[in-house]
Amino acid sequence: MTTTATTDFIAAQRVNRRNTLVLLAALTGVAALTGYVAGWALEGEVTDHVPLWSGAGLVLAALLAGVSVVWSLISLVIGDRLVLGMANAGPISKEDAPQLYNVVEEISIAAGQPMPKVMVLETDALNAFATGNRVGNGTIAVTRGLLDTLDRDELQGVVAHEMAHLANLDTRYMVVVGVTVGLIALVCDMLLRTMAWGSSGRSSSSDKKSSGGGLLIILLIVVAIVAPLAAKAVQMAVSRQREYLADATSVQFTRNPNGLISALGKLADKAAPFPGASRATQHLFIVNPLKTFTKKSSALLATHPDTADRIARLRNLGG
Repeated sequence: MTTTATTDFIAAQRVNRRNTLVLLAALTGVAALTGYVAGWALEGEVTDHVPLWSGAGLVLAALLAGVSVVWSLISLVIGDRLVLGMANAGPISKEDAPQLYNVVEEISIAAGQPMPKVMVLETDALNAFATGNRVGNGTIAVTRGLLDTLDRDELQGVVAHEMAHLANLDTRYMVVVGVTVGLIALVCDMLLRTMAWGSSGRSSSSDKKSSGGGLLIILLIVVAIVAPLAAKAVQMAVSRQREYLADATSVQFTRNPNGLISALGKLADKAAPFPGASRATQHLFIVNPLKTFTKKSSALLATHPDTADRIARLRNLGG
């Protein structure tokens, strides 16, 4: 059983490495396309005709693609530290949380993973997350409220869930996805604001512009609106599937689904926003600290599966 589990983790890591490269390439392509269309439309507005090939478009495409690649590489290097900083996570010693350290150590052994760093978020809310950009450099952070509320079996289930994210390299994958999607949204928002600002200056001479230039502006607006929405939908879909997988993998570590089932029930009842939880980090937590999602929630907005559905799947595993 241990060999099978280890093989599964290696396969999951391989898939996530490949998916990370594919997704980065795709999102870089989206950024480049957005830059090209922006440059094409800008050149059409300036020259009063629609060029077949746009030099300005190629320049902006290369610029945005380069920024996307550099930003992604930066997120791989320091993304985990940024997340821990944004979440206000602080170190906690083994003397101050012996049970937590004991649980993390035994789950590390069960998972065949290096012992991660352990941190705490000083809030009464119940939640936890993991982050780490490579094997052997992971961190599991839990809230003070979770430590004070859950019993040992429940804590074990939560820690095993977070360890599963580290074992499968979900943490690196989701940090890169979050940073890159955020960059696309930022660029598109800047394009929309620039077009809105520039339209006032062009209104007096709009009759001189060609219909082709107007079509390019419309195309640019469509790209600027659709690109971040599509990227966000991909991010949320991936996030939900990784939560299901981490739930199942946690049972593989603990051989006890009841701990996580009970913990999820308490987390769903007492999840609440707290300093350090934000839209940038909400998808990393075991339950969303800002919103509660059900089966009727929009797929575009849902960072996590319905908790009741997660519990039902875990009960099926236990059966």
